[in-house]
Amino acid sequence: MILREAIKIFESTAEAKAALAENAPRLLIVYGKRICLVRHNEKIFAVQEACTHSGGALSQGKINYMGEVVCPLHGYQFNLQTGRESSERSNDLVCYPIHESEDGVFISL
Repeated sequence: MILREAIKIFESTAEAKAALAENAPRLLIVYGKRICLVRHNEKIFAVQEACTHSGGALSQGKINYMGEVVCPLHGYQFNLQTGRESSERSNDLVCYPIHESEDGVFISL
């Protein structure tokens, strides 16, 4: 069993919604880790920032109609829930669990 440290990234769900526009990836740096944070269909997702194909910054990419983050360099598409690259041409992304509660919004590393 791998224990993950939960780190508060927003004081509340309302603060998270105000800071994260729907389908607009954003860079989050936590303990030196670069993470792409996305609000899609009112849920928050967190995946590694670097595309596994050639290291493109996913926070500079777009979210497509299928809920995938699209790398701005070569168009590789990754599922926000699973991290899987849609055509299986590249390694999957690391996904970081997000937990929302009355105490805030937390990411587990």
